Amino acid sequence: MIKRLISRLIIVAIFSIVLGYIESAVVVYLREIFHPNGLEFPLKVFSTVDFDTRLFFTEIGREAATLVLILTACSLFGENRRQRVAYFLAIFALWDIFYYVWLKVMLDWPASIMDWDILFLIPVTWASPVLAPVVVSLTMFGFSLVILLLDIRSIRIKPGTLDWVGLATAALLMVALFCHAGLFAAQADYYRHFNWSGFVIAELIAVCFFVRCVLKAFLSKKTS
Repeated sequence: MIKRLISRLIIVAIFSIVLGYIESAVVVYLREIFHPNGLEFPLKVFSTVDFDTRLFFTEIGREAATLVLILTACSLFGENRRQRVAYFLAIFALWDIFYYVWLKVMLDWPASIMDWDILFLIPVTWASPVLAPVVVSLTMFGFSLVILLLDIRSIRIKPGTLDWVGLATAALLMVALFCHAGLFAAQADYYRHFNWSGFVIAELIAVCFFVRCVLKAFLSKKTS
């Protein structure tokens, strides 16, 4: 079972790294169009009236298609709901991390993990220092490995209602923080609008409830 898991994770990693390359390649073209002198905050392009809405909505469609692609892949890799969730977390995390790795290779950007980036456009603009999404991705990847390793040992993580509420609260808080910062991407004081305290709180909530789920799974296994 462990060998099968390792081989599957290797394929997942290859898929995610290549997907990250495709994502970064598209961004290279977009930056050449909208930011030929390099991506700089505050983003002036967001404040211009002649912003190409056709390209904007094309980019939104591409982002949605990428999410569908990740969902499709995790449904193929996973043999049950737990595994599918785990593979979604793993693919999303590696895709996001290697997106920045490839941008560093192609554009020598970011120069620092504290450089700001536009993360997403659905449903509104998300923005933050690069460090924030990388930390989230590392957390997601860690969760995915724990779920998969426990699953092959027949230790099944089954979040209860309280666990789902806690995890959903952490996720929604994180999204709200990114979206809030995105609202100020075109303002001179953009760097003041990412709430690091809130980010740490959201991370801790997610980790605490995930650990709670893991402990409950071990306890359930012992008593069964």
